[in-house]
Amino acid sequence: MSDTQASERLSVGMRGEKEVVVGQLHTASHLGSGSMAVYATPTMVLHMEEAALSCVDPLLPPGKATVGSFISVRHLAPTPLGMRVRIKATLTAIEGKLLTFSLEAFDDVEKIGEGSHVRAIIDTGRFAEKLAEKVSHVSQVVR
Repeated sequence: MSDTQASERLSVGMRGEKEVVVGQLHTASHLGSGSMAVYATPTMVLHMEEAALSCVDPLLPPGKATVGSFISVRHLAPTPLGMRVRIKATLTAIEGKLLTFSLEAFDDVEKIGEGSHVRAIIDTGRFAEKLAEKVSHVSQVVR
């Protein structure tokens, strides 16, 4: 099945969500992306990707998956430890193997983030082959 045929199972408007309570492991101070014990931008980006992935990957046939290829995010407001964060990813465009998502993040008080994300449908077998070639190349260079 081609990537285009795999995308035929998907439709614009589909949504994926991710919810998390901010813990120490999610903070800027823990990740080194800042000194404050608040929800970190890198963590928000991860959760946004997870929300988009959850929207589409379960609907793809065996041997197909998506990988992130672009993300643009604005972190709008801080979120403290212990507060809940909800991420929403909405599929806004399907162009062959490229899937575009609109992203929004909210804590219990306000909107804290927004952005867009593109994921590409891949053949996992071909992807693994390309990765193995790269690993082989690296091990030759290291010798």
